[in-house]
Amino acid sequence: MKNLALHWKILIGMVLGIIFGFIMNTLDGGKGFVTDWIKPFGTIFINLLKLIAVPLILASLIKGISDLKDISKIKEMGLRTISIYVGTTLIAIIIGLGIVNLIEPGVGMSPDTIEKIKLKYESDSGVTDKLVKASAQKDAGPLQALVDIFPSNIFQSFADASMLQIIFFAMFVGISLLLIPEKKAKPLMDFFDSLNEMVMKMVDLIMLFAPYAVFALLANVIIAFDDTEILLKLLVYALCVVGGLILMIGFYLILVSVYTKKSPMWFLKQISPAQLLAFSTSSSAATLPVTMERVEEHLGVDKEVSGFVLPVGATINMDGTSLYQGIAAVFIMQVIWPEGLTFSNQLVIVLTALLASIGSAAVPSAGMVMLVIVLESIGFPAELLPIGLALIFAVDRPLDMCRTTVNVTGDATVSMLVAKSLGKLHEPKPKNWDDNYDKVK
Repeated sequence: MKNLALHWKILIGMVLGIIFGFIMNTLDGGKGFVTDWIKPFGTIFINLLKLIAVPLILASLIKGISDLKDISKIKEMGLRTISIYVGTTLIAIIIGLGIVNLIEPGVGMSPDTIEKIKLKYESDSGVTDKLVKASAQKDAGPLQALVDIFPSNIFQSFADASMLQIIFFAMFVGISLLLIPEKKAKPLMDFFDSLNEMVMKMVDLIMLFAPYAVFALLANVIIAFDDTEILLKLLVYALCVVGGLILMIGFYLILVSVYTKKSPMWFLKQISPAQLLAFSTSSSAATLPVTMERVEEHLGVDKEVSGFVLPVGATINMDGTSLYQGIAAVFIMQVIWPEGLTFSNQLVIVLTALLASIGSAAVPSAGMVMLVIVLESIGFPAELLPIGLALIFAVDRPLDMCRTTVNVTGDATVSMLVAKSLGKLHEPKPKNWDDNYDKVK
């Protein structure tokens, strides 16, 4: 086991966690055992990743921008990053709509199945919570998303892990460092350089625990599934989403192969630990420290590029989530509101899903909140919204795990594309957690 590559260790942990979860589901008291004694270890792991996400973003972005030495390069990198993210998100939505219109998974679902799903999930607290959050987001002013980028108290932003506010603050500090004399800027630049190195080493140490953590996370996911009949009824819908996500990853691999001239298999191998963690945690924000470590050390992207592209991507790049929204919205309409399936409404879905992805939180199940906003934008009857969410609620978590994996893969892909376009892609230099261990023994 000691000599196995990290991604194999994580895969073994995932498989064993799934098997263990199914076994515990069949035993009296098994679910309680997993919840009380297994789940906490997964929670600790996620908390550790979240703990270092903010200092990592702050250090890497400030150091990266201050190292550019030229403010015009920031504008160039920013425009390329946003343009590519918007382009890939549009393609993801179009792929999703194409698949769901071709396969029509919602056509022909029996009234009995709809009624059973409605009775089981319509009043579920999870569905109600998503409706409340979507309502609050919808009631905000048209420029609220812009206002939210600018923090009034950066320490509160740190506490809340408000990514866009932290990114703005880090860019503000980095640009300010460029505009003061180099002699006075150097001590602070050295501090953030040292902080970045330290946090990256913390990532290496935390990842030693990853195989055991994903075992705990997957076991907990499995015990949550208690109605296999409903899962089977939604299988075609779920396969549509998974198929679309696989096509999206194929699109990323084509971009990597054609533009950066790197092997797609090599790319997948290097980024796989981040993908597996994204699958296990359903959170691109929690996975961000690992994504940055893999992209910088194993894909060869310079710090100044990864430090900007990846935090921005974790906040606004939701390709997998946007693809899912297109499929989920049309699936719900096929089942309970077929008269709404017009070409104009599907164009509105494309635009709304694109805009909603920019403001989506990088947390589990944020896609369902965005889905409510997308459905409301096309005039979906308000009284049918709880039923619509209930239809897909049973399979949301496993699909959330899949779409988060695509989101993280998209972030890594765009970072390579931007780095290649700016001449900031170099030969990878991986570091291990014990590189300096002999020096401190």
